[in-house]
Amino acid sequence: MDLIDTLSPPLPALERPWARRLRDSETLWEIARGVGGGPFHVIHPATFAGNLGELVAALAAERVEGTVYYGKKANKAAAWLRECTRPGTGVDVASVPELVHALGNGVRGEAIGVTGAAKPDGLLWLALRHRCLIAVDAADELERVARLATELGETAEVLLRVRPPSAPDSRFGFAPDALKAAVRGCAEPVVLRGFSFHLDGYDPVPRAELAASLIELCRDARTLGHPASKISIGGGIAVSYVDAESWARFESGRHDGWFHARRNPATTYPYHQAPTGAAMVTAVLRHEIDGKPLAQRLRDNRIELLLEPGRALVDGAGFTVFPVLGCKPAEDHLITTVAGLSMSLSEQWKGSEFLPDPVLVRRDGPGGTPVRTIVAGSSCMEYDVLTWRAVELPARPRIGDLLVYPNTAGYQMDKNESGFHQLPLPPKVVADGDRWHVDTDHPIQEIR
Repeated sequence: MDLIDTLSPPLPALERPWARRLRDSETLWEIARGVGGGPFHVIHPATFAGNLGELVAALAAERVEGTVYYGKKANKAAAWLRECTRPGTGVDVASVPELVHALGNGVRGEAIGVTGAAKPDGLLWLALRHRCLIAVDAADELERVARLATELGETAEVLLRVRPPSAPDSRFGFAPDALKAAVRGCAEPVVLRGFSFHLDGYDPVPRAELAASLIELCRDARTLGHPASKISIGGGIAVSYVDAESWARFESGRHDGWFHARRNPATTYPYHQAPTGAAMVTAVLRHEIDGKPLAQRLRDNRIELLLEPGRALVDGAGFTVFPVLGCKPAEDHLITTVAGLSMSLSEQWKGSEFLPDPVLVRRDGPGGTPVRTIVAGSSCMEYDVLTWRAVELPARPRIGDLLVYPNTAGYQMDKNESGFHQLPLPPKVVADGDRWHVDTDHPIQEIR
């Protein structure tokens, strides 16, 4: 017997106005018909552009030079890339297909950062040909960069990735002694432009303090003749999916009985945080180290700050829609089955759960008696479940209704999607007011 003890408190998502308008419009049903009745993702480049502009403005407000690189791994859509061609922006990639995709959508090589560990020669070759900024992770990679640059007759613009002192067991970055050797080893055709790091978590303070230590690395590198003038603090710009009160209520009472089969995940994303987005960037820049804000230290030392956010740029810029296929009882709750697979909500495949409440959109409008349900995918796997937590819907879902999962553009949409059962991957639909089109790899149709 599978009894859910009590209904968990609601976790309504924080949604942008465009998403609410579209969800309640006839256009959503038009899209559903147009894509053939399966699941689909809706994305909104205008929201991405707004988020990007806010981060660029946060740097400018503190009079800090820098670049905001979109961490492309967060979402594969091409539509975002056209927004990354404006001044002060770029794209962060970690594979040949990602680099080609960015170049094919108008992002110049000089505005592309290439990261990741142990990059293959093919990626380094293409990055060097297009004069991308390469974050080097290890001594043997630095040797390969130098060799390939020499063969090509190109200059290699590099950052050296630092292993954070707080993560001595990390597989990424140079340990202190190896970093000193790498700095000494940078010589023509390799140009050391600065240093980078990535931190887990979403606290502004460790980022500011580690960035301050990288300023000192730049100063030391300059004494050796290197033009070190850039620091990348990576991504990890926080996002809030639900409000503070809802999250606190959920976390304070959370227990196994709220979840089907008692599948209460051990860890989840912190669905409410503060500060977030541009406010977090401002907090990093204003944090004082020995009485001096990081922003002032950057200015005094003529150092640019590079950011590589992914989730924060697509925050509020997309949602995912699953058509309902059926609904049946399971003791004291329902099991709603939808078209598609739980792989289209990647959080489920990290031993976790995407917790913001799904929204029921009924073809015949509101009405009915509230029910509580979990949501399952349409595969033959017992664990193909989109929402293990019993959530309350305003009415029993009917075949043909739509379940909308809000704010899924950040990592949820396509990180783990699979063609299992030979099901097609859900298309991404670009929304522009009441107009829409399917996202394509190369959206440039004409030059005006």
